[in-house]
Amino acid sequence: MAGTRHFDAGETDRFTKGWTSTPMPADQIIRRHWSVLVARSREQTANNPYGKAFQRSARRNIVGQQGLVLQARVKEGDGKLDKGANKALEGSWKDWCKAKNCDVTGRRSFRQIQKELINGCVTDGEFMVRFVVGRDAGPWGFALQVLDPLRCPVNLDEDKLPGGHFIRAGIEYSKLGRPVAYYFTTLSPNEADYHHSGRGFVKVPADEIVHWFEADFIGQKRGLPWMATALWRMHQLGEFEKSALIAARDGANRQGFIEWEEGTGPDLDDDVDSEDIEIESEPGVYQSLPGGARIKNDESQYPNGEMAVFSKHSLRGAASGLGMAYSDLANDLEGVNFSSIRHGMLGERDHWKELQESLIESFGFPVYERWLSYSLLSGRITLDNGSPLPAAKRQKFMAVQFQARRWEWIDPSKDVKADVEAIDNLIKSRGQVIRERGRDPREVYDEIADDIAAMRAAGIPEETITAMNTAKSKGGQGNGQQGSTPQTGTPGEDGEE
Repeated sequence: MAGTRHFDAGETDRFTKGWTSTPMPADQIIRRHWSVLVARSREQTANNPYGKAFQRSARRNIVGQQGLVLQARVKEGDGKLDKGANKALEGSWKDWCKAKNCDVTGRRSFRQIQKELINGCVTDGEFMVRFVVGRDAGPWGFALQVLDPLRCPVNLDEDKLPGGHFIRAGIEYSKLGRPVAYYFTTLSPNEADYHHSGRGFVKVPADEIVHWFEADFIGQKRGLPWMATALWRMHQLGEFEKSALIAARDGANRQGFIEWEEGTGPDLDDDVDSEDIEIESEPGVYQSLPGGARIKNDESQYPNGEMAVFSKHSLRGAASGLGMAYSDLANDLEGVNFSSIRHGMLGERDHWKELQESLIESFGFPVYERWLSYSLLSGRITLDNGSPLPAAKRQKFMAVQFQARRWEWIDPSKDVKADVEAIDNLIKSRGQVIRERGRDPREVYDEIADDIAAMRAAGIPEETITAMNTAKSKGGQGNGQQGSTPQTGTPGEDGEE
């Protein structure tokens, strides 16, 4: 039937006045909003406690105490792990990850660089890292240079370059949209190799840049701050709390006013000393008022009970926009029980895992691949006998993975029991369980072997050692099989670090 409404949100009337009705392409969204959103996000992480809490939580959950840990999985022709090559790769990588080697400034380790990059994603929505090689790169001849995205201006656009290339938001693309080069501002005329609108730029090939952001729109070429959706609400809540605090302080400082009955009190033109019309409050002292004067109390409305309710409501909305549990953002555990906090943290941790995988794919592997090439060619990766790994087998040595940070639960005994049952019923392998807890299975097995060897060296009877390492866990009693996954943590204790 003509005139039938299908979507209320598609109506244009007085209730939707001011609501945008014209879609904007990604390039226009970035050009119009990026600089403002970045400026305000950076300000909020500096001044708003909740902005700083989100930045701290993102850094803690994505990077954690160890950052991305390399685990080599190189195999021999017969399918067995090449222990010598794996040890050489992991040892050399660990050495390169030190601040003096991996950072072109020599100040930050690889883990610290990751923390800085996640901090930047919160406020800028993206990060840019440049590969530096040669003498300027430090002892290994290969290092990373972290660049401020502000140096790649979003208002640098140019069309009709040779070969059908074009520049959008400071990045040059081929005619099919593949990044070709990045343009960064410079204050040195001698360094600039490209000029546009009176500004000098350094043109860096795209294969020397790692540029990562989570795209919200098709065709998006620059990232938007992770705080963007919640930014307005967080700012307004901060201003509301500031106003409420000022009102509360004013109400606490001011006891009331002096009112004069008609025909009494000083004339406005009289030169009256302020002490004649002000009464100071002193403990244990009763004041007398001048004739015709009386006190009118001034009751402040702040703080009141509605303020806490409004603040919680605002923070719940902000937490939803940030992809973060409200209890974590607000540091509010009031009324939280085990089931509710577990449900909230499950969704949040899935969000962090998603970002971890994106970080590994877009940053971890590209850095490792470039590091491996330069390190093999320079002979820096050596076996225990001192011989370098052959550069011709570079593809073989790409068999690695990165282990990101994982979490313990509030009640780890239940999760250990579930893991043991999964192992006993062949739902999970022991290696999978260990990796889910952020450890390398080979390291765990080596530690267990070392423990057994140490117990034997200490003279502990073999039957005691056997009993200790084959003891049936509580989780494996249901089907009569033996579980060997050790229980970690203390029941009821939060394992969050």
